[in-house]
Amino acid sequence: MKNAVDFYISEFSGVTQLKLEEIRQIIKKAAPNAQEIISYKMPAYKQNGILVYFAGYKNHIGFYPTSKGIEEFKTEFINYKWSKGAVQFPLNEPLPKQLITRIVRSRVTDDKIKAESKQKK
Repeated sequence: MKNAVDFYISEFSGVTQLKLEEIRQIIKKAAPNAQEIISYKMPAYKQNGILVYFAGYKNHIGFYPTSKGIEEFKTEFINYKWSKGAVQFPLNEPLPKQLITRIVRSRVTDDKIKAESKQKK
C-alpha cells in the first residue's frame, strides 16, 4: 500500500526519483523510529518534533534539517549551496550519505533532549 511519501516520489521521474528514494532510505536508516509524513507539501520525518524534510527540484534535492541542523554542520557544506534552513544536493553528484546520516542522527538526539526537557517541566 502506497503512503503519501510514495506518491510524492512517484510524481518525479528519472534521476530525481532515484535520488529522492535514496535520501529517503538514508533518513529512515538513520532515524528508524521516525514517522514518515508530508508537511509543507514535502516528505518529513517526525519523532517528538520534525527532524528533517526533503524535496525534489529540477536540478537538486533540497534537504531541510531545520536551522539547528544547518548551523551544526555548515562547515561541511562548502561544496553545496545552502542557507540557514536548507542545503541543496545537485542531482548530478552522489548524495553525501555519511553527512546526511550524521545530520539526521544529530537531529534525533536534539529532538530527544528537547522532548525530555519538556517532560521535566
